Amino acid sequence: MSEPSQTRIYGIKNCDSMKKAFRWLDEHELPYEFHDYKKLGVPRERLVEWCRQVGWKTLINTKGPTWRKLTPEQQAISNQREAVEIMMEHSSVIRRPVIEAPDGHLLVGFDPTMFESFMR
Repeated sequence: MSEPSQTRIYGIKNCDSMKKAFRWLDEHELPYEFHDYKKLGVPRERLVEWCRQVGWKTLINTKGPTWRKLTPEQQAISNQREAVEIMMEHSSVIRRPVIEAPDGHLLVGFDPTMFESFMR
């Protein structure tokens, strides 16, 4: 899996957290590439790598509407394989944003303080 040549931000364009992240990046004049995983999905190998880096529990958004629509059986995730399957099938259950830095580091979620230290 190749690392991005510039910061890559994964998410869904109309999400409030994404809008905050886009605004923060634009205000700080930091270039980025956007990957809309609602339209493009996320390759399995990338999800596996993200799980390796931050853990699958960090990647699953259990507060959003997509999670609430899942059946109790689908929500009963107990391992990485099951988490990746749910994220492949329901990309909106992935927390947003997921930021990949050119050096391969990963940041999940929007927090201005974390962005400041991560992006500089």
